[in-house]
Amino acid sequence: MDFAKMIDHTLLKTDARKVDLDKLLNEAKVHHFASVCVSPIWVSYAAEQLRGSGVKTCTVIGFPQGATPSVVKAFETSRAIEDGAEEVDMVIPVGRLKDQDYDYVREDIVAVVAAAKGKALTKVIIETCLLTDEEKRMACRLAKEAGADFVKTSTGFSTGGATVADVKLMRETVGAEMGVKASGGVRSRADAEAMLVAGATRLGTSSGVQIVAGKKEDM
Repeated sequence: MDFAKMIDHTLLKTDARKVDLDKLLNEAKVHHFASVCVSPIWVSYAAEQLRGSGVKTCTVIGFPQGATPSVVKAFETSRAIEDGAEEVDMVIPVGRLKDQDYDYVREDIVAVVAAAKGKALTKVIIETCLLTDEEKRMACRLAKEAGADFVKTSTGFSTGGATVADVKLMRETVGAEMGVKASGGVRSRADAEAMLVAGATRLGTSSGVQIVAGKKEDM
């Protein structure tokens, strides 16, 4: 199995510096990862450095809380695409989902999908660690109704990351038509294999090099 083509090689740390980004980009080019996922301020630089490599530039929208207005998320998306992003990972407004304000959540996703249409893939982060199983199912259904390309488990900045059970639930909910991205806590080859067996088609991790080498990350 070609793990590299399923990995979004990720650097979203608050204190990430250019030297860290350069290391990430070099690793991505060497291992031919699907993409690098970086904060919006690094998108233009990453896209420039990756040009011609086959590695895409991914960024995050409304990150990590998802609590910015939809119009701001749409602007973030448009600007990121201008800067060279080919994939965007947006965070839903989790509180609105819990309030059962489903129209708001759906339209929030629609705003980003519309801004990205024909230019970038849209992945919807539902932050599974904060949701009940029924809320997870609803979030996935709303993302599918809104026309998103992927659902994604986690930001990695909340109380937990991806689990096999959540990935299975998400895959069962969205069917075969959408991608499922497992993110947060995927640190070893065994973790990656378990997520892919459960139904993930993309892995968000900062441990991509260890995974393709078949090693467990030193914690």
